[in-house]
Amino acid sequence: MTIFQKIIDREIPADIVFEDDEVLAFRDVNPQAPTHILVIPKKPIVSVAEAGPADAALLGRLLLVAAEIARQQGLEEGGYRLVTNVGRDGGQSVFHLHVHLLGGRPMGWPPG
Repeated sequence: MTIFQKIIDREIPADIVFEDDEVLAFRDVNPQAPTHILVIPKKPIVSVAEAGPADAALLGRLLLVAAEIARQQGLEEGGYRLVTNVGRDGGQSVFHLHVHLLGGRPMGWPPG
């Protein structure tokens, strides 16, 4: 069981900013930007590489929720970054699909 599943199950507290039947979003405990929110499916999918055709609507829902949260956080005008890491070499540290919503400062490219 991942730490994200424990947050979904309310075994670990989190600063939740959005929740519905399919998606949970909460502030990252180690923020990399002034706004750093994780948007996760409640369904335990390891990464986007593990998602299948049946998950297409859920993956779209994650992005739409992230965009709505960005609007609510006042990030729409200045811009923001959405990131999902896949696998260890891709920087994934929690093996439960999640989208990082980062904003509130200029983002350079390439990252890191």
